[in-house]
Amino acid sequence: MTITSIMAVLLSIFLLLNIVLAGFVVFLERRDAGATWAWLLVLFFVPVAGFVLYLIFGQNLSRKKIFEWRDKNKIGIMEITKYQIELLQKGEFLFNDNRTSQYKDLIYMLLVNDRAVLTQDNHVDIFTDGDHKFRSLLNDIISAKDHIHIVYYIVRNDRLGKELLDTLTKKAKEGVEVKFLYDAMGSRRLPRKFFKPLIEAGGKVSAFFPAILPHLNLQVNFRNHRKLVIIDGEIGYTGGFNIGDEYLGLNKKFGYWRDTHLKICGKAVYAMQTRFILDWNQASSTKVSYEDRFFPEIDAVGDTDVQIVSSGPDSEWEQIKYGMLKLITSAKKYIFIQTPYFIPDASVLDAIKIAALSGVDVRLMIPNKPDHAFVYWATLSNVGELLKTGAKVYIYENGFIHAKTMVADGKIATVGTANIDVRSFKLNFEVNAFLYDEILVKKLVDIYHNDITHSRELTMEEYQNRSLLIRFKESLSRLLSPIL
Repeated sequence: MTITSIMAVLLSIFLLLNIVLAGFVVFLERRDAGATWAWLLVLFFVPVAGFVLYLIFGQNLSRKKIFEWRDKNKIGIMEITKYQIELLQKGEFLFNDNRTSQYKDLIYMLLVNDRAVLTQDNHVDIFTDGDHKFRSLLNDIISAKDHIHIVYYIVRNDRLGKELLDTLTKKAKEGVEVKFLYDAMGSRRLPRKFFKPLIEAGGKVSAFFPAILPHLNLQVNFRNHRKLVIIDGEIGYTGGFNIGDEYLGLNKKFGYWRDTHLKICGKAVYAMQTRFILDWNQASSTKVSYEDRFFPEIDAVGDTDVQIVSSGPDSEWEQIKYGMLKLITSAKKYIFIQTPYFIPDASVLDAIKIAALSGVDVRLMIPNKPDHAFVYWATLSNVGELLKTGAKVYIYENGFIHAKTMVADGKIATVGTANIDVRSFKLNFEVNAFLYDEILVKKLVDIYHNDITHSRELTMEEYQNRSLLIRFKESLSRLLSPIL
């Protein structure tokens, strides 16, 4: 058999597999229509490469149980969730701040679809500057007495990364339990030897969805985008900052790095701890069992109401997206959004457009430069839809804005790791804090207004005058946005 004949046979096999795969996508995967059509286009127009791309990027985890922790019920999540649901159904839930009760339908939904217990005794600090955030984090790590649990999407082998590692290594030598989980894709450039000092000091390190073979990872499309630090079960950090010098504004390409991160003290930390343990047990062969020290008694330290909400491709519900949708539809006066990537699906885009058309003051803030060019063009393609409704779009000019925040009516907000994009809603493992506290939310509003002073407003005239090349890039990016 000639080489030409062999190639013809192989091509025929790939074409047949393409047809079978197309049928699988349409009839069994039950994707949304946009993603289905996008994958069909890829499979039929680039059959061989499309087949490989689908194997890497087209898997569906929604039927798989990948997070398990047998001891989870020992902290009473099921009982507390059931109890809060019953009280809300009966109208007997006791709110410490009665203003939170106006969002009881959102609270109820997050309880039902994510077991996101409402805690009402938290103190929350907001960080918008990397230097301030990491100084606080490192100081709290230095003060740790029992354990430090960390998960980050990106960890860099640079000055900040080494400073964090050195600090953790010292704590491990002191006998403090240190567990560090990083995402294999987000930290793919991190050398294997980076964590060696921490491991030698007794710390534990694991990678989320590591590659089976070098440069071959069939789960590369599913990324743990969460950023969590839990210290002694009493202090929790979450938000947009990763670990690297660029988050301190030291990368010339991006300049000043504007992000939003939270430090939470109170019983909401229990939920953050539970989330870390679930993630750790999925990734590590050294499982974490229930211990009282991971969930110590915490005195009331504040009066901020918080729900910690997680979502990921393993779940039937898109918990964070649903929470954002409910927040948008509940707004009566204004919605302020900050996100580096604005690639919403039809439901979120329609909800925002309906709010703007209903007289709600809708404002969106995005970066003035891309950190991922393809995603940036997809973002710009959606901006025009908002401008048509009268929404205001601001381009942040003072460096790069990476904040993931949504604020409604100065009463409720969500801050976390999830962008307003299909990847965060469907493909990434994310975590967001939903905050019910007018004083705290007012701080986020003030921060937003200050950011506007460092931004320029994008007008419809400017948008319509963009070049044909930019329009082409936008159109191509938008076409493939359901599978970005």
